[in-house]
Amino acid sequence: MTTDLVSASPYGALSLVPPLLAIALAIITRRALLSLFIGVWAGGAIVVAERVDSKFEYLAVPFDAVVESFGWIVASFGESTFHAEIITFTFLLGAGIALIWRMGGSVALANAAASRVDSHRRVGLAAWLFGLVWFFDDYANTAIVGSAVKDLSDEMRMSREKLAYILDSTAAPVATFGISSWVAYEMSLIRTEYEKIGGETPSVIVTFLWSIPFNVYCLLALVMVLIIVLTRRDFGEMLDAETRAKRTGNVIREGATPLQSMKEDLGEPAVDDPKLRTFLLPIAVLVVVVIVGAVISGFNAGDVTPSGLVTDGDVFFDLINLDALLELVKNVDFTGALVWGSFGMVATALLMGLRDGVFDLEEGMETVLDGFGIMLTAVTILVLAWSIGAVAGALQTGEHVTYLTADYVTPTLLPVVIVLTAGAVAFSIGSSWGTMAIITPIAIPMAYAIGNGSPELLSVAVGAVFSGSIFGDHCSPISDTTILSSTFAGSDHIDHVRTQIYYAVTVLAVAVVVYLVYGFTGVTPFLLVPLGGALLVALVYLLSELDAGRKGVAAQPFASVGARESPSDD
Repeated sequence: MTTDLVSASPYGALSLVPPLLAIALAIITRRALLSLFIGVWAGGAIVVAERVDSKFEYLAVPFDAVVESFGWIVASFGESTFHAEIITFTFLLGAGIALIWRMGGSVALANAAASRVDSHRRVGLAAWLFGLVWFFDDYANTAIVGSAVKDLSDEMRMSREKLAYILDSTAAPVATFGISSWVAYEMSLIRTEYEKIGGETPSVIVTFLWSIPFNVYCLLALVMVLIIVLTRRDFGEMLDAETRAKRTGNVIREGATPLQSMKEDLGEPAVDDPKLRTFLLPIAVLVVVVIVGAVISGFNAGDVTPSGLVTDGDVFFDLINLDALLELVKNVDFTGALVWGSFGMVATALLMGLRDGVFDLEEGMETVLDGFGIMLTAVTILVLAWSIGAVAGALQTGEHVTYLTADYVTPTLLPVVIVLTAGAVAFSIGSSWGTMAIITPIAIPMAYAIGNGSPELLSVAVGAVFSGSIFGDHCSPISDTTILSSTFAGSDHIDHVRTQIYYAVTVLAVAVVVYLVYGFTGVTPFLLVPLGGALLVALVYLLSELDAGRKGVAAQPFASVGARESPSDD
């Protein structure tokens, strides 16, 4: 990566201080809100200090930094329609979940699934499979899957940290492969860079499809979840969490602060004989409205028509006009569809409760407000995380991290440098989309230049950008997808980050090895994931045995028939 492609932040190393300070404090103290605010304030202090001209003015920096900080915080509420829609969606989903809980829908689901999803392994596998199916959007993925399996996972004594890990490490990775807002966004960035290059380049669709085998971290993250679920082996702080849940039945750590807790915040359900339809129907409305609304918004936003997607070709791929399909996906208003769907969920649940006599209108509206309340902590963390992102943008943190790696790239090291750089940027700014926006305009021209226009090297770069962006998100407590995974798993947010980071770093280490094998040997990319999967299996067994031996606990806390046994069965 040559230095003429990027420029360092004018704030230099100081641009790294606010996000890294917030992340370090959050992980060490477990106080996410305070840590995030201190990070925002530190950014304000740096910006204000650069403006002062005299020693006297330096005395006012701490106070002026507060003003600067709240400017970013207020802007995070409403300056971005996207942020406002996510906040609205989160509040409405909380209301819908509260109504379902009040009608006993969650209990009914747990009762109905008890005969089939009757073990720790099966509930984990169900969460993973549900996550693979919902590849359209990561936010909806965590919300729907988390709501569906949380009570089941509690029944099986799965720690909330483990559930949050399964949600988080499935939702974002799977969104990088299918017809999703993630893919459409990255394709738009690729197309922009191809237009700037002006030379002979492959089509955007071909580049994306060929990048999938090189999206090694995301593919291996999905494999890692499956390995952990099937083997029931853990290491790091996840081993502590699972051992606690197995021995005591406490699915959260004593003293933890889960981002939402139905039983504590809403009390017991209002019915003794709950019906399964009180869960299934509102969730079905949510899913259907989101899908239909997304498709309609895609057609309405552009020149794409249903007939424009079909051509007269005889080959399977000719039946779909890929450019038209890309345009459709790019125009889809996923966040708007989430708002419409969550409102439909609330309206459906409210009408069902009134019809069945579970509550009257006043009690129903009080439950809606209670649902808003259980999401307040999550929304507050989201807003402060977005504010940290604004700080990183103002200080050009991402640009500075990229600049530090400027002169260390060869074709062999290309994917390693990109994945590590993108991971550092995503970890620092807490946004995978923001990371893609920063790294893609650098990675594409760089790959084109050092590979003499090689289509394969361009695909390698795109896969590495996806991989690094998702890895950084998985490790960062200021990532919105990580926050929402904690929310819908009912986990303490910092506990989720601390337990997941061991697995994310393990997967990244294997991804780097795989990239190096590809770079030095030129092996077919279709062998990269099988190779990485084999390494992950070996590492999971080795690390779980070593960590369990060190801690004097079982490497497989749930290695017996499931989690239905009593504590005396340990």
